[in-house]
Order: sequence, then C-alpha cells, then structure tokens
Amino acid sequence: MGRLFGTDGARGIANSELTCELAMQIGRAAAMVLIDEKIKRPKVMIGMDTRISSSMLCSAITAGLCSVGADVMQLGVLPTPAVAYLVKKYNYDAAVMITASHNPCEYNGIKIFQKDGFKLPDELEERIEGIILDGTSVPPVKIGADVGRIRTSEMPIFDYVRHLEKTIDCTFEEYKVALDCANGASCITASELFTDLGADIHIKSSIPNGVNINRKCGSTHLDGLRHLVLENKCDVGFAFDGDADRMLAIDENGDVVDGDKVVAICAYDMKQRGLLDKNTAVVTVMSNMGFFKFCEKNGINCEKTKVGDRYVLENMRKNGYKIGGEQSGHVIFYDYATTGDGQLTAIQLLAVMKRTGKKLSELAKMMTTYPQVLINVSVSPFGKLRCEKDKAIAEAVAKVEKYLGDDGRVLVRVSGTEPLVRVMLEGKDIDQITEYANEIAEVIKERLI
Repeated sequence: MGRLFGTDGARGIANSELTCELAMQIGRAAAMVLIDEKIKRPKVMIGMDTRISSSMLCSAITAGLCSVGADVMQLGVLPTPAVAYLVKKYNYDAAVMITASHNPCEYNGIKIFQKDGFKLPDELEERIEGIILDGTSVPPVKIGADVGRIRTSEMPIFDYVRHLEKTIDCTFEEYKVALDCANGASCITASELFTDLGADIHIKSSIPNGVNINRKCGSTHLDGLRHLVLENKCDVGFAFDGDADRMLAIDENGDVVDGDKVVAICAYDMKQRGLLDKNTAVVTVMSNMGFFKFCEKNGINCEKTKVGDRYVLENMRKNGYKIGGEQSGHVIFYDYATTGDGQLTAIQLLAVMKRTGKKLSELAKMMTTYPQVLINVSVSPFGKLRCEKDKAIAEAVAKVEKYLGDDGRVLVRVSGTEPLVRVMLEGKDIDQITEYANEIAEVIKERLI
C-alpha cells in the first residue's frame, strides 16, 4: 500500500485529507511521470462523478496540469470506464477521474489512467509519491504561451454510449428494466443507453444534487431497486455505484445476482459460443466457494488473485484472459474495456438473457452460493505483522479445514488498510461455519492483541 495511493487511486475526505493543494500537486507530478518529455503540448483529460467536491478538485488538478504546460480537456460528469475508454480513443497522453466510487459524498478520490486506458502500475504511483512527498524531482514552471489551455467537449457522452452499444448485436424491446443510478455518474448515460437499445426503463436515484450520491441507493443499498423491480414487474434491475464501474443485479423475483454469479453466467455463455479464450475466468480469493464449484462442474479454469479489481485485470492482461471480476460487481470484459464497467456488464448480461430466452433467476441457478461468514478481528499493528507466521492460528485454521473437508473453505486475511484480520468461512451449514469462525477469531484475539 502506497503513501498516497491505495488499491484504487488516492482517496480521502475531500478538503481535509484530499485537499486542493494535494490535488494540484498530484496533477503536476502525474504530468511529469506520465508524459514523454518530447511532447511539447501534452494533453490530459479529466472526468468526475457528481459529488459536491468533484468540481473543486477538478479545478485544482486542472491548475496543476496547466502550470506545467499540459493542455486539459474537462469532460464533466462521466463514468470511470468512460474516461478509461476515451483517453485511448482521443489519443490523449493521460486521464484523471475524480471519484470515491461507492463511498459517501464527503469522500473523494483521484484515479489516474495512462494513454492506453489502464490504471497506473505501482511503480508509477511510487514515482508520483516521491515527487510530492520527497521532492525527488521539481515540476517545471511554465509561463506565457507555454501555460496549458483548458477546453471542454460535448462529444464524450455520445462516443462512450455508442461504444457500449456496439459491444452487443441485439436490442431489448421485449424487456422491462429497472435502473438505480446511485445519483452518480451513470445518471448521465444509463437512460440514453438503455432507451437506445429499446428497453422499457424504470429509473431511480437519477437526480444528483452533489450530496445524495450513494445515499441509501446504488449497488450498496439494493432494497430500493428490489422494490422498483417488483412494483413494476420488471424482468431485471441493475444497480450501479457512484462512478458506475460496478453493477449488481436484481432478478424478476427480487433476488440479488452478485458479481460472482454474473461472471459465472457470462463466462459460461462465452464458452458455449467459443469466445472464452484459454477457457478461463479470473476472480479474487474472496469469491464465493460456489463459483469455484461451478467452474469445476462446467470445465472452466479459474484463476484466483488478491482482493482488488486491479489484480484481476493484471492477471487478465498478463495471461490473455477475457473475463474476470469481483463479488462486489466489478466485472471486466477485456475485449471491450480496460476497467470494470457497470453499464457494459448490464447489457452483456441482458444479451445473455435474450440469447438463451431464460429469465435471470433461471440463469443464476447455474451457480449455488454457499453460506458465508465474515468476522473482522481488531489486532495491534505488531500483531498484524505476525499473523501469517503464528503457529497457533495456523493450527486453528487447519483444524477447521479438516472438519469442513471439501464442503467448506477458510480464508484468514490481513487487511491492507486497517489494523484488522478478516476471518471468512464458507460451508453448507451457516450455524456450523459461524461457530468455527468464532473459534478462529478467538485464537487471533488471544495471539495478536
């Protein structure tokens, strides 16, 4: 974990932890790291979500970039995956997205993309941190005609929506679709996308006011979407998060279809059509055991990564895999996107429904979700470092694994950001795995506090 950057950019409480001064410094440092010195007028685009602090931080980053001679295109409100797509399409040198994803409005963050549409690797983030925190390099000061210019464009929304529409070969006139836009970035694009594709849409949480982003809505609060689906007898509902890079679905019966099931449904469909390269799907170690059982049953290889969609994508890029994702709804279709894309995922899932003629509830049955228990154990900073080497903890885990056999799974994981050890168990009997999880948690408390 970096000093400024976490697993998904720099993030914190806006104007307190993530200040305008820091945003300006990140803009300057990013320009130095990402842009070839031979380019006299580098070009950087900036998008943002709907939270109240996004415009403020956009102005600060823009000032930082212009001060070192970069020209800036301000895209306005757009989903994160739109920015990742457009930086390559428009042949820009870098892109910035201002968002705190699924977090409340008081938070904000900065995600940076290279010109190929991929997020920064660790080494480039470390170089940016070095410039800001250690003064390893001094940003150039431009004056006169060398100062960067600022412009805007009305085309980004049109170009992004057309890109999504081209990823499928069908329309959805026979479907009634509910949408929860989380009062976030998908408010700008979702209605146009699904209407263009012929769906009869019912939409909620699509009037952002700067402070209602993710507030009791979106992919982290599904009750409202469930009610909308059932009340209007919709075929399916899609909930996005604040920057629309993730999606969770609700089937026609009001049941949740999470990221694991979406990857399972789409990977199986791709395999049936001969499109699942190397016959492999990529997920994280936190994916449900039911997904791994699904892969075994259907002859699909499964690659497991650390938690975080960036690690899923790294594995996909390295090995040439076509689909991967997280339980939380980050799903990556590598043929069409360089990051998770909630709206892309939604129309791909709807296309599977149309191809097969099956309801979402029927498709979701191909994967059985195992009951899961997660306990967060507070530990000391020193205890956190000792967790993986502690013999008593290892013995407690081994004992439970022996009890569960092939019908369950134990995962003990140190948090990357907090003084916590996470104990996750899966199995067929919720009471049994709850008891076992508490037993392991007690050992961790005794050993690591």
